[in-house]
This record gives sequence, structure tokens and C-alpha cells, in this order.
Amino acid sequence: MTTTVYFATNRVIAGPAEDYRNYGNGIVAPTDPTAVTYGTAFVNDANLTADTVGAITSIQDISKGHFSANATADLSNPGRNLLIFLHGFDNSFENALTRAAFNQQWFKASNVDAANMTVVAFSWPSLGKLLSLPMPADDYLRDQMSAGQSGAHIMRFFANLEPIIKAARASGRRVFLLAHSMGHIALQAAVESWFLHGQGAASLFDHAFLCAGDERYDSLGFPPPGRLSDLKLLTKRISVYHSTADHVICLSNFLNGLQRLGYEGPKNLQDTTQFPPAAYRMVDCSSFNDYDNDDFQGSHQYYRRSVKARTDIATAMGA
Repeated sequence: MTTTVYFATNRVIAGPAEDYRNYGNGIVAPTDPTAVTYGTAFVNDANLTADTVGAITSIQDISKGHFSANATADLSNPGRNLLIFLHGFDNSFENALTRAAFNQQWFKASNVDAANMTVVAFSWPSLGKLLSLPMPADDYLRDQMSAGQSGAHIMRFFANLEPIIKAARASGRRVFLLAHSMGHIALQAAVESWFLHGQGAASLFDHAFLCAGDERYDSLGFPPPGRLSDLKLLTKRISVYHSTADHVICLSNFLNGLQRLGYEGPKNLQDTTQFPPAAYRMVDCSSFNDYDNDDFQGSHQYYRRSVKARTDIATAMGA
């Protein structure tokens, strides 16, 4: 089975862009809007039963600063809903795109029509080493910096998506955002950049799913436009998935000296004035035991490994 992944990346490319091995972990210039690379990747052999991702077989339709005409046409009339994916810590370019394809297949397998989606991934320049113990603190902090420095690039990525999203909605489609782990730091930097650059409220997403967020737990309540406080102006609804059984987030609490969003949810999560139920969902996955949460890395992947969590996300997509 081949899965199509439309992508953008602010990684420095050392060689032909058609070869995924040339996408490194350096970051392009933040002031050059043409520096971000857009393209279409084809991923083979994702195996849901074995819980293994596939491999990139080819990359086509390379463009600088925006999607190609072909990709724009495809995404504007995708025939199904759109999923925008921001990966987390420890992902190479190959990891990020194969994970995006794997996620697309997981949600398609839920048999919820709304969760059968076309996927668009943004790959920020994580180091891309295997996530395991002992986790080098220097690598972790370096990825945090790269995620934060990607804000302006992801903001332009969102701006390029805006007319595409309007066209897709005109054909009856919905648009979902899924951020995982340290992808939340990249997301908060993009949301801040969006409003600091004079962009106003926009109907970018129908639902934003914040899964295992490795971002400070008070991010949603920051004074606007700080951190994730203004995400609510870009999406109709926000779901926060958190778990105290997530070993990676537990370690991140220690490394950062501040509780993470993905541990017990946002600060003041019981405050229905700050987080009205019509706009926010808080999903505690701590007690979900239908996946291997003893494994260090696996415990951080509950949003797709746990049938309960995956079903909850897919059901919310269809609501």
C-alpha cells in the first residue's frame, strides 16, 4: 500500500531534493520565505498489525516557498478531509513523513468516514535519533531550540494553506490539526508568529488535537498572543490528550523544571470559564491500558497505539 504525504520542511537540503537522505537537521534562514521546501512524498509498506512504519519510495513536485500547482490543486479538492501533522522530538525527515503516513493509515482503519484523510506534514529539523534511555539532555534541548526557531516557517506554511483550506471547505471537507510531543513548541511559536505578524483570527482548523504535548502546561492560558493562548482563534475546537503514564513527558517535566501540557493537561483545566466545554475537550489517557505503556517510547505514542485514544480522536473528527 502506498500513502501520499504532502509536506513542507525548513530543513537544510544537501543535494537533490528528490532524495530523502539529503534532508538534514540544519534550519534554513528564518527571513527567506522561499527557503522552505514543499513537495509530495510516497510512502510504502506501513504495517499497522506489526506497528511498523514504511519507507519513502519517491519525492516529487518539489517547490520552494509554496506548494506546486499540482499539489495545490490536489489539496484544494482532496475528496476527503485534511490532516495537518506536526511531529515531535527525535524525528528525522524520513521518520516524520513515514510517521505521517502511518498515522493516516491508523485513522483510516478506525472506519470513521471523517478520519479517512489526506495528510499534510511539516517537518522541522529535529536531530532524528532513536528515542531511548538514556536520553541525552543536550540533544533534547537542541531539538527544543529548533522547534521554537521554526515558528516563522510554520506560520508561512499555515498562510499558504489558508486558501487551500477555503477551497477544500467549499467542497464540503473539514480540516484537522494533530500535534504530537515537541511539535507543540513548534506550534506555539507559529501561533505567536501568526499574530505578531498582523495576521488576524482565521478559520484554519475545525479541530486541533494536542497529543502528549511537550510544551509548558500554562501555554493555553498565557497572555495573548503568548505561546498557545491564541490557538483558539485559529480553530473551532481544541482537544488536549494527556497522561501521567507517559514516561517521556515525566522525564520532560524533570528536564524543564516545569510541568508539561501532556502530563495532567493545561493549568486550571477544571475552569470552565477559561476552557468552556463547547470549545475545549480534556482527555485523560492515564488509565488507558490497551497498549504497552511500560516501554519508554511506546508510552509516549498512546494517541495512536491505544485503541481507546485512537477511537476517541476518530470519533471527535466525525462529530
